[in-house]
Order: sequence, then structure tokens, then C-alpha cells
Amino acid sequence: MFKERLFTPGPTPLLPQVQTAMAQPILHHRTEEFRGVFKDVLEGLRYLYNTENDVLLFTSSGSGAMEGAVVNLLNPGDRALVVSAGKFGERWVQLCKTFGIDTEVISIPYGQSVEPEQVAAWLEGHPETRAVFVQYTESSTGACHDVKALGQIIHQHPKTALVVDAITGLGVMEMPVDQWHLDIVIGGSQKALMIPPGLAFASVSPKAWNLIGSTKSFKFYFDFQKERQNNTKGESSYTPAITLVVALREALRYIRQLGRENLIENAGLLARSTRAAARALGLKLFAESSPSDALTALCAPAGIDSGTLIKEFKKNFGAVVANGQGEMKGKIFRIAHLGYYDFADTVAFIACLEIILKKLGLPVELGSGVKAAQEEYLKG
Repeated sequence: MFKERLFTPGPTPLLPQVQTAMAQPILHHRTEEFRGVFKDVLEGLRYLYNTENDVLLFTSSGSGAMEGAVVNLLNPGDRALVVSAGKFGERWVQLCKTFGIDTEVISIPYGQSVEPEQVAAWLEGHPETRAVFVQYTESSTGACHDVKALGQIIHQHPKTALVVDAITGLGVMEMPVDQWHLDIVIGGSQKALMIPPGLAFASVSPKAWNLIGSTKSFKFYFDFQKERQNNTKGESSYTPAITLVVALREALRYIRQLGRENLIENAGLLARSTRAAARALGLKLFAESSPSDALTALCAPAGIDSGTLIKEFKKNFGAVVANGQGEMKGKIFRIAHLGYYDFADTVAFIACLEIILKKLGLPVELGSGVKAAQEEYLKG
């Protein structure tokens, strides 16, 4: 007997209160009852984002809000800079080029992060750049970018917005949006928020609103200004995913009760424990120099395809683990820490990993990874 368990960096396990809320009769979205729910959700999102800025809510995947950031900020022919260090950095490139943006790319090897000075140097030479796009966590590699430093740099350029894909970073690592001068920050429901996929969020700074106000590009569904007007009334411009919004209110209530900082610290503890266990087991961290606390990407042992490990997790323990993406498929496997995971989940995962490595003939001392994780826990 075994239970099915998700260890993927999205979707992540559902909060029990969320599952209960989703079983309730559906509301109509143009009623005072639902407007109250919607306003609660927007206020809860501002708490999670640690911002006084507007936070918009869309029924879409996170990529929808990413597209919205591009079309609301930029006209065709405007110049943008994209930091690309993985599959989701590449998505920024695809989005910009799809909408006719003059796109410059700073390409960083998978598993590494950008040096903020590279961005500063580009902007000094190209002050007409209207937006810089980057990930907080590049979930395809487990690396994170220093968006705090990027915010300080781009804040000195009043006609340039910093747009951060924090879909796998929101609620995982410290991110005071206003203090760090992050102009648009994208989030998604199926990550640290512990509800199913289907909702996307975007915080928008006053600086970004000024730039949006001067943009003449075409948009319809992802029209930030239209959504802002409707959100203030407790409504979305179009029919929302009502059940997901109700579920999100429960998740945000839980996060407020737990405390935003404690949610973040929980992910940090699990990440530190997993990294310590990996070192004890002789496994190499893929993003060694700049690891994210959202997930840990581990290199497969020499001579072993990471897909083999993933199949063993599923067959023996009912655990779903993420493979590498793109060129890293078969080379790395990725373990999630964001959202509804606790230390017992992580220790169990490490113990199962030890068994799998042992069965594959690697010289693993059973209990060594678990011990390293326990010692990390005891550090407090």
C-alpha cells in the first residue's frame, strides 16, 4: 500500500480547507456575496505580496498574466531586455517576439543566475529600454535571480519597468515588492498558494501604471486597466473561475493565520534540509551557486537517467517527482518545497531516495541523508 504524493513544483498538494471549500455549492459571480469573497481575496493577495500596490486577478495560467505584462507595457517595436536562464526565461523571449517587441536577451547557462551588473551595463547603453523581464525562481533549473538588486538598478531608470515572474517564488522567499521596487510581479495559484491551477495574479506599481497608460498596443482579455477598474468593485471583467476564487480565500486565510514569514521559512527549512541530505548522499546540486528555496534540482548520478529515478519513485512509493525540462531532461530531477509540505514529507522523501539509490547499486549509507536533514532541522 502507498499513498499518491506530489513532489512537483506545481501543481503542489492541496490544502484540506481548499478541498472542502471547492465542494460547496457554486456562487454567482455578479452577487454581493461573491463580491465580498473577491475583495477578501485581493486584500489577502496584497498581504502575501507584501505590497500596497494593486494586485490583479485573472482566470488563466501564470503564462496568461505574463502575456498581459508584455502587451500592457509595450507597443510593437518597443525595446525590452529578457534575462533567460531556463525554460521560463525562454518563455519571456517567445512572448516578446510574438508581439513584435525589439527583444534583447542576456542568456545565462542553465543552473546559473544573472549578474545584476550585466543588466545595469545594458541599461546604461540602452536607456530607451522599456521593460526588463526576469524570473525570481527559474523552476526548470532550481536557480533564483537577485531581483532585489535588479530592482535597485532599474529604479534609477524611470522609463523602464522591472517585470518579475514570481510564479514559483511568491510565498517561498522574501520579496517585499514595494521596498524592492518590483514593478509587475506575476504569481500563480498552483504553487505556494496550495490550490489547483487556473488563477494568475499581477501586482502593478505606480511606475508601471504610468507606463501602461502611455501604451497603445492591442489587448482584450488581459487588459490591466480594465481589470483594475472592475477589481475595485469586487468583480472581474469576465466570468472568473468562481470555485477557485472561493478556494483561494481559504488558502489566503490560512497563510495569514500561519504568517507570511512562517510560510517562507518553512520552504527555506525544507530546501536547506534537502540540500544537506543531497551532499551527504554524494549528489550534486544543479544550481549550486544560487539555489531557490522553491525546489531543489539534483543531478542524476553518473550513468543513470533521471527518468529512471522518477519511475522508481512512482512505482515503489507513489511519489510524483519532476524530471528536467528541455535540454536537462534525463539529467536532473526536481523536488518541491513550496506550499503544503512539512518536514516529515521531506524526510520521508529523502529516505525513499536513499532506498532507490541503494537498489540501483550506488554506494549509499542508509540513513546518512536523513541524518543530515535532521541535523539541519535541529539548527532551528
